[in-house]
Amino acid sequence: MPSSPQHPAPTPSDLSGVVAEDLALYREKFRRRLPESLDQLRGPTQGVVELPLHMAWSGMASYDLGKPRQRMGLYRTVLHEGLHDDLPRYLNQDLLLQLWPVLRTLVGRTVRAVWEDAFPQLASRTRAAA
Repeated sequence: MPSSPQHPAPTPSDLSGVVAEDLALYREKFRRRLPESLDQLRGPTQGVVELPLHMAWSGMASYDLGKPRQRMGLYRTVLHEGLHDDLPRYLNQDLLLQLWPVLRTLVGRTVRAVWEDAFPQLASRTRAAA
């Protein structure tokens, strides 16, 4: 949006506030999607999983859980693109806990922080794996 007298362009000193607000909104987007408990994550542990278009909009839509790279890709995609109702359907608590020490390095900083803040057992899995 171009600047106007009613909406002047932000000055460099205003940018840090704008960036902080954007980051807070981005973090809130992921926080709202979280399940209340990891116990709610009862997704599949084997077989082939087909993701709907709203999650698989830019790449693979079919993931074979028997293949470690595809399993990791599925979890990464669901964590980033899945909505609140998608998480229990496509993620499994045991698999998430097992994958987390590596998976946390493949997801964005915001996604990682939101999940570890909400579920300390994920962060403790990371420390135990180190």
